[in-house]
Order: sequence, then C-alpha cells, then structure tokens
Amino acid sequence: MLKLKGARRLEKSRFFPYFSRYKKEFKYFAILGLGSNIEPEKKRFDALFRKFIDDKRIKILETSPFLINEAFGFKAQKDFTNAIMLVQTNLHARAFLKVLLFYELKFKRKRTFKNAPRTLDLDLLYFSRKVKRDRWCEVPHRGVKERISVILPLGLIKGL
Repeated sequence: MLKLKGARRLEKSRFFPYFSRYKKEFKYFAILGLGSNIEPEKKRFDALFRKFIDDKRIKILETSPFLINEAFGFKAQKDFTNAIMLVQTNLHARAFLKVLLFYELKFKRKRTFKNAPRTLDLDLLYFSRKVKRDRWCEVPHRGVKERISVILPLGLIKGL
C-alpha cells in the first residue's frame, strides 16, 4: 500500500463519496475543502451536505471520500477529517465565501488561535479557473498545492 506522509486512511459515509450531473443554469464551479477534528466529524459533514442540498444557491456535483490525516501547524490535537466537494453556484467568489463562513458559524466554528481544533472548516480552494487576491478572498486558496488534505481527496474526484 502507498504511504503518504500524514495520511492515515480513507473512510466513507452516506454522502462521501457522491456524484451528480452538472446543471447548465449555474454559472460557476467551485472546489471546496472541508475539515474538522471535533467529533462527530462525519455526521457533521453529512449534515452540511443536507444543508447544501436545500440551499438553492448551491448544486453539489461530487464529493470525495474522507481522508483522516494528522494535524498540521498545531500538532497537539486530534487527527483531522478532510474531504473535497465540487459544487456549482451563481454567486461570485467573495459572495460565495460569505456563504461558506455563514455555514461555519452555523456549525459553531470558533477561531481561538491559528490551526486550532475546529468543528467545521470550509475553504474555497478553486473558483472557475479564476484568480482573486484581496483582503477578503484568495483564490486559489493559499497552500492548496502543498497540503495532503487537499491533494489526495482532490485526486479522488472523477469529474475534474
């Protein structure tokens, strides 16, 4: 078996992995990074999936299986559960990022210190081949090409 530094194992749930067809009425594609290391991570991701399904601004196209990997930055914490989600939206990048921050708050995300344990971390990794860098929004997301928590699940998305 191939060993990757920091990667522990892949796991599945009801909605991870998932695949659907794209809709022509949505203008943009976005790749999201999902992360959590406060239990119950998988149930929380499934609950987020259901919230996104009900949100008319978002169309879920595909999700990766979960990657369980060691924490980075602040190492003295539980392993992280990460996944990738490919979605469509009609919102532009900054507006979509605000929606993601709203969902983080809805799932009780608290920012106590850099790389702290979290209930839900939603990162806008890529947005329709666009590059955007300002105070509020950075796309592609910083460090996206170096993190195993992104690279491995991204490689498991078939629609890319």
